[in-house]
Amino acid sequence: MDAQTVSLVQNSFKKVEPIAATAADIFYDRLFEIAPEVKPMFPAVMTNQKEKLMQTLGVAVQNLHQVETIVPVVQDLGRKHVSYGVQDAHYDKVGEALIFTLEKGLGDDFTPDVKSAWVETYTLVSMVMKEAAAEVPAPKAEKKGLFSRLFAS
Repeated sequence: MDAQTVSLVQNSFKKVEPIAATAADIFYDRLFEIAPEVKPMFPAVMTNQKEKLMQTLGVAVQNLHQVETIVPVVQDLGRKHVSYGVQDAHYDKVGEALIFTLEKGLGDDFTPDVKSAWVETYTLVSMVMKEAAAEVPAPKAEKKGLFSRLFAS
């Protein structure tokens, strides 16, 4: 990721921070609209989740100039998301919701260059998360039924 991309992402995010709560609302509304299957992965009351999203984005964006410091954190997030049921296809929907949110939140400041910088950044982050998630062993299927439990090895 080059310095221009980092600068575009960081400067545009500074304009999102003052509307963080609204941006989080837009993001999750859009995500649940385009990927309703992910809604059960989230708590019924989303206040803390929305705050976490914006804080995590803020830390990641702030440290893009030293990407090596955020890679381990992003990898841990990818591994952790496996336990929530997140699948590779969900990352595309999250990216779509993120770009939609930025477009709505930044308005005219969401230029083609800014969009390109965010797409590049999210593509890199989601790739790191998916690679880390792939390292997590798949959970064993739970055996159900009386006979399955009696003869479990």
